Parts: sequence; C-alpha cells; structure tokens
Amino acid sequence: MAKTIDFISLGCSKNLVDSEMLMGLMEAHGYQCTHDSDDPQGEIVVINTCGFIADAKEESINTILEFAQAKTEGTIEKLFVMGCLSERYLADLEAEIPEVDGWYGKFNYKQLLQDLEERGERREERDYHRHITTPRHYAYLKISEGCDRHCAYCAIPLITGKHQSRPMQEILDEVRYLVAQGVKEFNVIAQELTYYGVDIDGQQHIAELVEQMADIEGVEWIRLHYAYPTHFPWDLLRVMREKQNVCKYLDIALQHISDNMLSRMKRNVTKQETYELVEKFRKEVPGIHLRTTLMVGFPGETDEDFAELIAFTKWARFERMGAFAYSEEEGTYSEQHYEDDVPEDVKQQRLDKLMRVQQNISAEIEAQKVGTTQRVIIDRQEGDWFIGRTEYCSPEVDPEVLIPASEQLTIGNFYMARITNSEEFDLYATTKY
Repeated sequence: MAKTIDFISLGCSKNLVDSEMLMGLMEAHGYQCTHDSDDPQGEIVVINTCGFIADAKEESINTILEFAQAKTEGTIEKLFVMGCLSERYLADLEAEIPEVDGWYGKFNYKQLLQDLEERGERREERDYHRHITTPRHYAYLKISEGCDRHCAYCAIPLITGKHQSRPMQEILDEVRYLVAQGVKEFNVIAQELTYYGVDIDGQQHIAELVEQMADIEGVEWIRLHYAYPTHFPWDLLRVMREKQNVCKYLDIALQHISDNMLSRMKRNVTKQETYELVEKFRKEVPGIHLRTTLMVGFPGETDEDFAELIAFTKWARFERMGAFAYSEEEGTYSEQHYEDDVPEDVKQQRLDKLMRVQQNISAEIEAQKVGTTQRVIIDRQEGDWFIGRTEYCSPEVDPEVLIPASEQLTIGNFYMARITNSEEFDLYATTKY
C-alpha cells in the first residue's frame, strides 16, 4: 500500500504553490497526499514553513515542534521541513530540532522525493503537474521567485535571493494544463510581478504574458497580485481594459505616503508620484478595484507622517486594504541602520485608527453595489448560504457574496447575481430577479 504524506502549508500563496507542485510530484510516484488535514494520519509529514516576520516564524517553529513530538511518540514515521524558514535558518534548525529527518529550502525541495524513493530510475515530471488544494475552479499561478527590490524592512530578498522569472512558454503550458483540470480563475502571484522578464532580457513582459494568458480558451478570470509602484508597466492597464477576462483588480503594496517614510523605507518613489499613480489607475481602468498594504510604526515615523497616511487613505479610497505595524526583522537594512523607536502602544493605536478609517470606506464602497448586477463565481456552501466572489474579490482576503442556498447553485459555476444588501466587508445577493 502506498504511503500517505500529510502536507502542512504555512504562510503565503507562493508557499502553497510549492506544496502543490511537490504533492503532484509525489502522487505521480505512488504516494497518497493530503493537505492541511485537521487530523493528520499519514506516516510522513511535510511542513512548508514561512520565515517572513516574527509571528510567522513562531508559528512555523511551533508547528515543527508539535510534529517532532508526534514522531517521538510514534504517531508519525518521518518528518520533513521545507520552505522559507529552513532556507534562512538551516544550520540553527538542524542543531535545535534533531527529530526532523530532512530539511529543504525554497529551491531544493524536490530532493525530498529522491531521498524517499528507493525504486531507481524515475521519469521527470513537469512542475505544473500540481495537486490543487484550493477549490478546483481556481488556482494560484506563480510566475517568478525572489526579488531585486531592497526595501529597508523586507527580509524576502535575504530568503529567496534575486528575481527569477519563469519562462513564458512554461507558464502558458501550465495554464493550459490547469484549464484542462477544471481551473477557470487564475490568481497571478509573484513577489513583484511587474518585474517579470527583466532578469531575462531587460524588458518588462508582464503585459505580454497576461495578454497571452487571456487568449487561452477556458481562462475566465485573471487577477493580478503584488505589483510594485516604481516603473509600473502601463501597457498592463491596456490589457486590463481590452481583455474581458482580466479582472479590473490590482494588488499593489504602497506601504506609506510621506516622503520621509518612503525614503527611509527605500521605496524609490515619492508622495507626488504615488498620488499620480493612483489617479492614473482610476483614469485608465474605470471601475478598477485597488488592493494595497500600508505600514505604520516604521522607524522615524512621526505624528505628521501618520497624519499624511490617514489623509492619503481617505483620498485614495482603496477598495481593499490591509495594514500592519512594523516588525523589525534581522538582517534587513532597517534592523542594521535604524532604531525601532516607535513605541508598541503607539504602533497599535495608529494601526487601529487606520483600520477604522478603512472600515468606513469599505462599508461605503460595498453599499454602492446594492442594486447592481454582478458576475459571481461560487466557491462553497456554508449552512444556509452559497459563498461566492465577484471579479473584484480575491479568495480568502477580500469581501464575499452570500446567496441563499435555496437557490440551488453549483459550486465552481458563474452566475449573474443582483446585490440586495451589504455589510462592511460582505455582500448579499440573489440570482432570482
């Protein structure tokens, strides 16, 4: 009987794609794989770790220790760890947690299969033969790894290294493969997707890639995550306007607005340029929904800097926004050159105020959708409701659309739905109108 492997993925969707790729490879060689089980029962456990910020590192370590104990007690046979945490802290982890049978980083995790296998020669499997862990109708599509930006607060380049774009034909082949598996919606992810192609020939090719993806039959929605404001490839907005299956949605982390903070963060953009950027997005793609991430409490942030951030948030009226308080990460420029001088209680107060502002904005924006008709994809059923999303909503992080289960819809299908009511972060709708 084939051995069962339980995969546990921590951190971001980029990690999830790595887990799916390794699961697909394992299954091609006879293993049975489960993902994020509530009660792992496999002989082997693989933990894909995150090492981005302190909370994520703590979660990863605690998870490893939990399963190290399970191995000691004989509940599982083998324990393997991969991902960002082990990429960054391999020597320390090997010394501290000897119960782990093998450690793998961000780029050598396929070696795990070779270390398990005892059957001699094996056929090569393409990376995109994945075990999809999301609902079958959508998937994440990773187009590159690493990052050439060196923002002062960010540890990602220290973990993943320089930006590496995947070959365009390989990505398009993966899209066709996933369409054949029933995937309709593609959430394009990268640490910095607008840089796609620059490492290959010095040119940005993200617009060309998205346009070719949009022309593949069966691709219903393409949504773009993790853009960077400097040297934005404006042709991408043309593609978004012209291709109906490219969602009018852009995830672009801006982090702050004051020139003082942007300079200290090493963001290579100014306040004025940021205002102009948002204005151009709104003008070039009417109806676009922008998702951004903002940071409070970065070293040197004054009350005046924070007031500018609040004013900018009220002006920009982001449809989607996340925010977090600065957390010092070892090895980063800010850790080495700045003092973490904003008190924790001040960070929290600023974060709370910023999110209250955004909560009101989100409520107003969602309320404006009442009475409109939206194309909705159904993700799941929970109790008396079908849960779906519009093109303006990415899975797991954005508002959802609730439709009565009495309407007997099919998960994974699209429906035209009339919005009947709204809350701060969710909509209610009906397909019977």
